[in-house]
Amino acid sequence: MPLQIQANRDYAVDRRLLLTAGLAVPIGLLGTAAAWLLLTLIHFFTNLFFFQTLSVVDRSPALNTLGAWVIAVPVLGGLIVGLIARFGSEKIRGHGIPEAIEAILFGQSRMSAKVAVLKPLSSGLVIGSGGPFGAEGPIIMTGGALGSLLAQRFHLSASERKTLLVAGATAGMTAVFGTPVAAVLLAVELLLFELRPRSLLPVAVACAVAGFTRPLLLDAGRLFPLHTMDLGWQALPGCVLAGALAGLLSAGLSRALYAVEDLFHELPLHWMWWPALGGLVVGIGGWLQPRALGVGYDVIGDLLNQRLLVEAALALLAVKALIWVVALGSGTSGGVLAPLLMMGAGLGTVLAGLLPGQGVWPLVCMAATLAGVLGAPLTATVFAYGLTGDGAALLPLLLACTVAHGLSALVMPRSIMTERIARRGRHVHREYGVDPQERLRVGEVMTAAPQTIPADRPLAEVAERWFGATQKHRAYPVVDERGGFLGMLDRERLLTAAGAVIPPDAGELVREGETGLTLASETCRAAARRMAATGLERLPVVEDLQTRRLVGILSRSDLLKAVQAQHAEESLSP
Repeated sequence: MPLQIQANRDYAVDRRLLLTAGLAVPIGLLGTAAAWLLLTLIHFFTNLFFFQTLSVVDRSPALNTLGAWVIAVPVLGGLIVGLIARFGSEKIRGHGIPEAIEAILFGQSRMSAKVAVLKPLSSGLVIGSGGPFGAEGPIIMTGGALGSLLAQRFHLSASERKTLLVAGATAGMTAVFGTPVAAVLLAVELLLFELRPRSLLPVAVACAVAGFTRPLLLDAGRLFPLHTMDLGWQALPGCVLAGALAGLLSAGLSRALYAVEDLFHELPLHWMWWPALGGLVVGIGGWLQPRALGVGYDVIGDLLNQRLLVEAALALLAVKALIWVVALGSGTSGGVLAPLLMMGAGLGTVLAGLLPGQGVWPLVCMAATLAGVLGAPLTATVFAYGLTGDGAALLPLLLACTVAHGLSALVMPRSIMTERIARRGRHVHREYGVDPQERLRVGEVMTAAPQTIPADRPLAEVAERWFGATQKHRAYPVVDERGGFLGMLDRERLLTAAGAVIPPDAGELVREGETGLTLASETCRAAARRMAATGLERLPVVEDLQTRRLVGILSRSDLLKAVQAQHAEESLSP
C-alpha cells in the first residue's frame, strides 16, 4: 500500500463526507416519520386504555372516568412491555439515551431492526397506559436504530455508522420537539464524542430536513410559546440561586433513580415482572393525581404560564417525581426529558413567588434541571429557547444552566445518562478536546540525526559495529550514498540472512516499505495511526517522498512528548 501523506489542513475530511451527508437526507425523513408513528401510537394506546375507543386523537389520560380502576391500567401496560422485553429484545428497556451511547462507544454503532420496531411499540404502550415519560428517549433510540440500519445497508465504517445513528436520533428529537439547533447541540454534547465536520455536517443536515418536514406530519409551531420580560442585572443572583437549586434537584433525582433500581435488583423476581410492579405505583399515583399520568405537556404549559397554584403544583410534582423514579427504575421503556421539564418548571413555580421577574423562573429552572441531569448546558439553554421562542430569557437560561451543570458535575461522578453504562463495567469519559498529538508535528518530537548504516557496508562489519556488544538500538536505518532511506535493519533480519545466501552488503538485505515512512511536517497523530496500522515501533522520517533523504527517527516514546507537553500546560506552576 503506497504511503498516503495528507496535506496540512484545519479539518480532516474527504469525499466520503458527501456520502454521509447525502444519506442524512433520507434519515431526516425517516426520523420525522418515526416521530409521527411514535406519537400516533401513544395517542392510540391512551384512547384504548383510558377511554376504550379506537382513536388517535390527542387526549389527556387525566380526563378518564375509570375511578380506582385506573390503578390497573399502568400495571397492564408494564406487564405487556415486560413480556416484549423478555421475548423480543431486552434493549428496549430504559429511556433510550444511555442505550444509544453504549451502542456508539461499545457496539460499533450497530443496532438491530428489532429495536427499530419494538422500541416505539413498547414506549407507546407504556406512555399510553399512563407511564410518566416523554417521547424523546424512545425516538432517539428508534431514530438511531434507523440510521444505524441504513449505514449497515451501505456497508459504511463504524465511524460513519456512528454519524448516521446520531443523525437519526437527533432527527427524531427535532420532529418531536421542533428544536433542530438544540438537537444538533445534544449530538455534540452527549452522543458524538467529537466535534468534526465528518460527523457534525450530516447530523445538521438530518436535523434540518426533519425540521422542514415536521409540519407535514405533526403540528407546526412551538410546543410552549412564551414571552417574558427582560431582566436587569438585579436578576443575576436569582439566576445563580435557580441554577444551584436545579443542580441539587438533578443530583437528587439521579441518586433516587438508581437507589430505586438497586431495590428492584434485590427482588426475588425476574426483571420481566418489574415494569408491572412499577406500573402499580404509577397507577396509585395517577389515581391520586390524574395529571401526573402520561407525557404531561399540558402540565408543563400550565406551569410555564403560571396557571397552577403553588400548593397544587407541589402536590402534583411530588407524585410525578415519585412515580417517574419508580417506573424508570423498574426498567420499563420511556424518556426522561418531559418529566424533567415538568419537575424543573415546578421548582421555578416555587421560586417565582420569591424572586423578581416571576414569569421567567419556571422556564429557567426547567432548563437548568435538564442541564444538570444531562450534563449538557448548551443543549438545555437552546432547547428551552426552541420550545418557547422566548429570546428575552436567553441570558438567564445560560447562567442558570451553567451553574446547574457545574454543581452537578462537582457532586455527581456520573449522570443519569452514563450511570447505567458504568454499572455494566464500562466507563464513559465525556470530556474531549483537541488531541495533543494533533498539535505537534513529527519534526518537533523526532530524534534528529540518527545513527545510520551505509548501504555499501559488508554484513560482517555491520554485525560487529552496530549489533555487537555495544549495540544501542534495536534497529538502524540503512541509507544510500546520498542519504536516501532504503529500509530498517534489525538483528533478527541480520541473523536470518546469515543462514542463507548472504548479500554482499546491508543495502541488499533491507526491504523498502513506504507504509513505514513519515514526514517531518505530518502531525504526531497521523504518524501514530500509521504505527498502529503497520505494527511498527518506530518510523523513519524523510525529507520528501522523492529523494527519501532521512532526517530523523520517530519512536513510540517520542509520541509521548505531545502528552507530556499537555500535562505541563495543565500542571500548576512551581
